[in-house]
Amino acid sequence: MTAEPLLKVEGLQGWYGESHVLHGVDIEVRQGETVTLLGRNGAGKTTTLRAIMGILGRAEGRVRFAGDDLLGLPLHKVARRGIGYVPEERGIFAGLDVMENLTLPPRNEGIRLSLDELRDLFPNLDERRHSQGTKLSGGEQQMLAIARTLHAGARLLLLDEPTEGLAPVIVQRIGEVVRTLKARGMTILLVEQNFRFARRVADRHYVMEDGRIVGAFDAGEVDARMDELHEILGV
Repeated sequence: MTAEPLLKVEGLQGWYGESHVLHGVDIEVRQGETVTLLGRNGAGKTTTLRAIMGILGRAEGRVRFAGDDLLGLPLHKVARRGIGYVPEERGIFAGLDVMENLTLPPRNEGIRLSLDELRDLFPNLDERRHSQGTKLSGGEQQMLAIARTLHAGARLLLLDEPTEGLAPVIVQRIGEVVRTLKARGMTILLVEQNFRFARRVADRHYVMEDGRIVGAFDAGEVDARMDELHEILGV
């Protein structure tokens, strides 16, 4: 890991209209790390990702990626720098088949997986390559959303609730994918409510509550912090 974080968020403030929802968020993610952002619904996790990507209506503070200031840049310029965003709603184009969804986005900086590599990583998608987005299960749509981002290229992958509502076998598969990507050098910031999943894949954890970071600890500290986590997350 390098001394300088790949992503450094400092004093991030965010608003939805007149509602002030982020209150001085500080996060660091170093090259090659998998870091989770934990918290209950409404804690501000997704809003933080949206602010990083430049799709929150109003944000203040500082977002630095690979030494460059991103705050205020439009979404397409943030993506081109090499930040791949997989939103909770997945954003699958229903009228396009799997292959068309995969090959539609433009090429960005960072690690880019070829179609052959994606077939190995997501064999289910290869079997459904001519199926339209509307014909895919929730788990298949999640895999497609991740695969599409990886084919476009990314230095940092932002995953928003990738396991929500999915069957345990699919959750296990996504965990395997995250570990495989980490082994290849991908840097990942993962928003999760499923702490059991997050615990298996992450190097470090941040805990959010009411738009603030209220805890930060390494994977090795989890057992000692379980009482605190139970109180905040209900795990």
